[in-house]
Amino acid sequence: MGLRLNQIVPWGRSLQEYIQMFALSGDDLQRKILDCAGGPASFNAEMKQLGHHIISCDPIYQFSASEIERRVEETYPVILKGVEANQQKFIWTMMRSPEHLCQVRMAAMRQFSTDFTQGLQEGRYFVEVLPNLSFDTQQFDLALCSHLLFTYSDQLSMEFHLAAIKEMCRVASEVRIFPLLVNMTAEISPFLQPVMRELEAQGYSLEIRQVPYEFQQGGNQLLQVFGEDRGSFGRK
Repeated sequence: MGLRLNQIVPWGRSLQEYIQMFALSGDDLQRKILDCAGGPASFNAEMKQLGHHIISCDPIYQFSASEIERRVEETYPVILKGVEANQQKFIWTMMRSPEHLCQVRMAAMRQFSTDFTQGLQEGRYFVEVLPNLSFDTQQFDLALCSHLLFTYSDQLSMEFHLAAIKEMCRVASEVRIFPLLVNMTAEISPFLQPVMRELEAQGYSLEIRQVPYEFQQGGNQLLQVFGEDRGSFGRK
């Protein structure tokens, strides 16, 4: 795929964070879930322990567990430095300090690493790159995308955002994207409203929902998208 590991800053989150970021109910956790651009999150591993089978996809999964571990160790101090330099843009309640944040993230990534090789063999991790996925149309009930779309609005074009969301809507009945802020800021992505207008014009139904998770200041909302002409659910 031409991807080099030194281009990636892997950063994983836990099941509890996923539940809060995506407002996942008990019923949601029973659905067929795709974790899109899942990275080294422990969400898949923890769901497996609870008896669920979800699929995570990310280009980083082309590398081995040990290679990903080494890259995590390399980027840890860079991320810590970045968070420390922007502390005023975060809410330090759930995470008590930059050091505590990194401890929580490292624990999640270690859990991912322990599970990764077996998960590949069990068909729970796939090497996939947005905006083109190899999954069947409507293979999933719910697709989740954390800290990629809107987060990296300075690197990913509006055209990429539209194509990625439409592709996730192709493979899943419902899509949830979190957060809606640009990385390391408290600013809503400039692509959010144009993307929403374009998707609505094409027949998609959308809603911005508040969630019980806020680490970036103001970062307590997700975008929920349903595919073209699916029901009457609309943006409030």
